[in-house]
Amino acid sequence: MIKRPFFSFGKPGLRYSTANEIDQDVREIAISEKITLLLKTKGGDQGISPIAKGKKVKTGERLALTLGKRGSLTSTATGKVVDVSPFTGYAGQSYLSLVIETEKQDIWDDTFKKILDEKGPAEAFSLIESLPGIADLTPFANPENKLKTIIISGFDGDLLTVTNQFIVKTETGPLAEGVKYLKKISGADRIILAVPPSLGAEAAGIEAEVKVIGPAYPNALPSLLIESATGVRTLPGMDLGKVGIGVISAEAVAALGNLFAQGTTPLYKVLTVIDKNERLAIIRARIGTPAKEILAALNIETGQGDRLVFGGPMFGQAVYSEEMPVQADTDAIMIQDSAQIVPSSGDPCINCGECVRACPANVPVNMLIRYLENGLYDEAARDYDLFSCIECGICGYVCEMRIPIFHYIMLGKHEIALTEALEESNG
Repeated sequence: MIKRPFFSFGKPGLRYSTANEIDQDVREIAISEKITLLLKTKGGDQGISPIAKGKKVKTGERLALTLGKRGSLTSTATGKVVDVSPFTGYAGQSYLSLVIETEKQDIWDDTFKKILDEKGPAEAFSLIESLPGIADLTPFANPENKLKTIIISGFDGDLLTVTNQFIVKTETGPLAEGVKYLKKISGADRIILAVPPSLGAEAAGIEAEVKVIGPAYPNALPSLLIESATGVRTLPGMDLGKVGIGVISAEAVAALGNLFAQGTTPLYKVLTVIDKNERLAIIRARIGTPAKEILAALNIETGQGDRLVFGGPMFGQAVYSEEMPVQADTDAIMIQDSAQIVPSSGDPCINCGECVRACPANVPVNMLIRYLENGLYDEAARDYDLFSCIECGICGYVCEMRIPIFHYIMLGKHEIALTEALEESNG
């Protein structure tokens, strides 16, 4: 998605943006007439519970959507359910979509506060399946994981995205409180706060072990962040709970602090908006707000051929509609003008080796792409390290032939996951 390819005999000199590059004022987005909440599902969790059209819901109410053990959403508005239906997202991921026609006045459900007051934080926390900044809290809510080390990331994984840096810079109080609760709930012996050099002073006030990480991309991706902060090498896709390490965003920890301090479940997501001129803005919107409401509030117009991306320029996911809602883990929205988009090429690899030289995971990308182009996904995984890819997108950035390498990799992983799911369902 970057406009200008980069060619060299070394690593691309890509660096993260910093929170100092933006105005600290946060733009609040008004509540939308409709919000859409998405619950990620698997093949065995498709049974929809008795939440039907017309049901009245309260703000903060827990809504059980599937017959699975963990299959609920927290309403971020008061209103009426107008739709519950299957939804297919990026790379074929299945969801259940719940649409709420909102009311302007919030009427709060007090279930969480009652349990918090009567039974304490651990019991109350078990009701929460996601927080702003993290879509799945399972690794931190499951005591069997026995996490020894938790890394709080004060970085954002993609370029031009400064959401978590902004949280560290402006919400040190909630972040500090969140660290205390995180220690109690997880039982972790070691809490590390990883930040760029520009946030060293803010991080010093947090009761955590501070690690200052260089702002070179892709240092903030989980596997590299873990190695930089702890010296432990992990593989992409590895169950980090088995090695006793968890990674959570600074925004999620700050939300945890607010959760227990206020006794109400979080409604809002902070995210970076990147306009067509790569100018950054920080906004706060309710989870479930359609992207079109955010673009309208910032006076950003889109036209034929423009691209709307959830995420940043390196591994963000292009979406086909401005109706796509902000979710708990949406850290950025980026808009590209049609004139900025460099089209992908169908030309074959010329074996220049740029992708191999640039790959931080040392994957033989030039061979991997040949197998993926021909649909040989199992062979790509077995012989050419498909699952060692950390999904940073650098290979596509440096590709002289403009081959959409990152998308081939994501397709390969998706197809293998589909095959494994089918095999599992068939016994």
